[in-house]
Amino acid sequence: MPDARVRTRFAPSPTGALHFGSVRTALFAWLTARHAGGDFILRIEDTDQERYIPGSEALILETLSWLGLNWDEGPEVGGPHDPYIQSLRIATYREHAEKLVDGGHAYWCTCTPARLAAMREAQRARSEPTRYDRRCLTRQADVTQEREGGMAAVVRLRMPDGVSDWDDVVRGRVSFANSDIDDQVLLKSDGFPTYHLAVVVDDHLMEISHVIRSDEWIPSTPKHLALYAAFGWDVPRFAHVPAVLGPDHQKLSKRRGARNVLEYGELGYLPSAIVNCIALLGWSSGDEQEVFALEELCQRFTLERVNPAAAIFDPKRLDDLNGIHIRRMSTDELVEALEFHLPGTSKETRRMLVPMLRERMVTLADATRLCAPLLGEVKLDLSIEFPPKKVDQATAVAMIDACIEAVEEGALEDHDAMLERLRAVAERSGVKSRDAFRVLYIAILGTPAGLPVIEAMEFLGKEKTLQRLREARARLG
Repeated sequence: MPDARVRTRFAPSPTGALHFGSVRTALFAWLTARHAGGDFILRIEDTDQERYIPGSEALILETLSWLGLNWDEGPEVGGPHDPYIQSLRIATYREHAEKLVDGGHAYWCTCTPARLAAMREAQRARSEPTRYDRRCLTRQADVTQEREGGMAAVVRLRMPDGVSDWDDVVRGRVSFANSDIDDQVLLKSDGFPTYHLAVVVDDHLMEISHVIRSDEWIPSTPKHLALYAAFGWDVPRFAHVPAVLGPDHQKLSKRRGARNVLEYGELGYLPSAIVNCIALLGWSSGDEQEVFALEELCQRFTLERVNPAAAIFDPKRLDDLNGIHIRRMSTDELVEALEFHLPGTSKETRRMLVPMLRERMVTLADATRLCAPLLGEVKLDLSIEFPPKKVDQATAVAMIDACIEAVEEGALEDHDAMLERLRAVAERSGVKSRDAFRVLYIAILGTPAGLPVIEAMEFLGKEKTLQRLREARARLG
């Protein structure tokens, strides 16, 4: 490349929000650039106008920004290779397509869709691979007249003879016989380029050093190598990363209903945990470490440690990592992060809740459920067994009465003393503490589990605590 500096890119199509597979490609490209102190470029590939979904570009930018994957050049940032949206670069692609035709590396084709369909049907009937038969290659003078007469035409790549091979960073040596490769359409009849022309032209002009993309593009790489050779350009390093499969071992995709990444944020997952989880889809650090901050990933990540085998997304792994990342957050960070999930609460209130929540949340959204008994009224659910299993009526009454007495005496001001006092009641009754304390959980929180019950009483204060305890005592008779 003209510039030895590492330059990677993420070039999504605006056909919807990003799911884990797409973001994994973006992350690997971003980490490769950051690890080398290079540049990460964002480019929007919107030449397929039929699949364009309005608003998708904004969702892509929002997703990458939320995850912390900032770009050095691209939409909203600009850069020396503006514009970074392909539909604004049509003249450039047309110019390069004409250069290919002039050099004999491409040719105009006026075959109609009906003729192409009949051709492929005949090839299938003969059990032959379906590919263009090069009819127009030998009749370019006629094609010129047809075009001048207003006939629709496309530009096709003239695939050279021989073999296309390259050293893939992830796959190793990859080789294709060019005789198996179709003469790809490069410029459509509407003047828009296909992916193959646009991606090669843009990657060269934007000085991309490493092309990191899904392994579904491996069969297309020989076409791209032919274009690099035809233009006389240096070839970037290719790294084809494996597909990301869902728990059902089917490929994650928008068409199969893969959840978009921003939805995970609404469900209470942290950007840091999502990035951590996605990084481990196909990459390993080489040791036992699996929990990484973004800065650590920048230091450790290399494409050489990407496994070519398909990666399987495990929701349980994301849950585990999210819980760990929550516990790594400072109190101030959690106070801010919980505002969305605890609407209407003050910072002071959330600061009081954080110590109870930190160890019990898998996602931030868990705070809504866990805190509901403390932020609203609790009605004893008659469907909940009370006293709970393994606790007899006498023990339940003893626990409630002891708790009422302790609260009335001001024991909420001494957490440890109150805990020991209630444990002693359970011990005298011959019931395990964890079982006996379920009586208090139901009385205070309405459920046999939840936030730590003594801390919950401290949050509620003396009057509310006594009210709930007395209501529960009345239920016991």
